[in-house]
Amino acid sequence: MIKLKWINASNVPNDLQVKQVYGVLFTTDGRVMLKIEQKNNGLEYSLIGGTPEAYDKNMVDTLRREVGEEVSSTIGNPIMLGYQLVDEQNGKQPYAQVRMVAIINNVGESKPDPDGGETYLRLLTNYKKAIKLLNWGGIGKAILNKAFKIAKKQLALKVTNKKEEYV
Repeated sequence: MIKLKWINASNVPNDLQVKQVYGVLFTTDGRVMLKIEQKNNGLEYSLIGGTPEAYDKNMVDTLRREVGEEVSSTIGNPIMLGYQLVDEQNGKQPYAQVRMVAIINNVGESKPDPDGGETYLRLLTNYKKAIKLLNWGGIGKAILNKAFKIAKKQLALKVTNKKEEYV
């Protein structure tokens, strides 16, 4: 059974491998962008991000690249929220799934992801609805609540538009 633990931190220890970097991405009017994938059992909502590549200089580079590839958008300077410590309890070293928060600078035309060729739907929604759509339980709720607070305090997010929109 996989053991998950949320760590509020501004960095990841050097001896811990980062296997994911995902962002809670806000528009300037306070909505969160979610990526939507069509699965056999319906729609699956997720944050935008992915796996670090050898050519990424750091976690910020990974997030910027993934945002561009998956949802054809650009972001401002992300802020680290923390990471989920994942222990698969299989004898292998635990690893980190990093979460960051950023403001979206530009939403481009929807294009196929170069890694797999899928074109994802993109939904802009308020962060409370995003919590429900992600359906990640207590950890997910804590991540999005912290992201919203940081976006308001450090990224100058002032409004909270509740309009839902596919872009």
